[in-house]
Amino acid sequence: MNPAAVFVLMLGIGIPLTFIKSVILNVVVSSVCLAYLLFCKVKPRTLLTMLLVALPLAFGSYVSQRFYASHDQVHMAWIYATRIIAYLTLGATLTLPNSVEKILFNLADHLHFSETFVYGMLSSFNMIHTIKVQWQRIKYSALVRGERYRLFQPALYLRIIVVSLNLSGDLAQAMTSQGFSEGFSRSRYEKDELPVWQWLLVSILIVSYVACAIIFKPW
Repeated sequence: MNPAAVFVLMLGIGIPLTFIKSVILNVVVSSVCLAYLLFCKVKPRTLLTMLLVALPLAFGSYVSQRFYASHDQVHMAWIYATRIIAYLTLGATLTLPNSVEKILFNLADHLHFSETFVYGMLSSFNMIHTIKVQWQRIKYSALVRGERYRLFQPALYLRIIVVSLNLSGDLAQAMTSQGFSEGFSRSRYEKDELPVWQWLLVSILIVSYVACAIIFKPW
C-alpha cells in the first residue's frame, strides 16, 4: 500500500486505540499488522527483534496495572500490555516496508505536507552519519588535550551547539544550491500513485474497527 494511505490508517486506528479498552481488538490489530509486514517481505528476524525489545515495556505495563490499578486489575493489565504491542506493530507497518524518502515524498504528494517540512526532515535524516562523525571528533579532540567529556559537562554541550550551527548553515546552503525555494513545489522524476481503492480500504478498516468496538464491546 501507498505510505500515505498507511499513514492515514495508522492515525485512524491509533487514535481510537487510546480510548478503546479491548484486549481482543488489540490482539487483532497486532496480528493483522504482523501479517501485513510479512506480506511486505519484512524479515521475520527483524519482527522478532522488534517484539523482544518491546516485551519489557509491555511486561512493565502489565505489572503496574495488575497490582496498582484501581479496578478490574487483570483486564486493565492485559489492555495496556497488548496496547503497546498494537501501537508498535501499527507504526511498523509504515516505517519498516518503506524508506524515509518514500514516506516523506508521498506525504507531500497525497496529503499535501509542506515541502519545507519534507525536505528539512529528509536532510536531517541524511545528516545522521555526519552527526555521528562530528560526535566522534569532539570526543577525540578532548582526549588529545587530556580531557574526557561527561554528559553533564557544559563544555560538551557548547561544542555540540557550535557544531549544530555550522551544520545548519551548511544544510541551508546545500538546499538553496539544489534549487529549493521555500513555499514553492518541487518536481520529481518519479511519483507513486495512490489508487482510489486504497482510500476505500482504509476507510472500511477504520470504520469497521470503531464500529466493532462500539457495538460488540469485545473483552
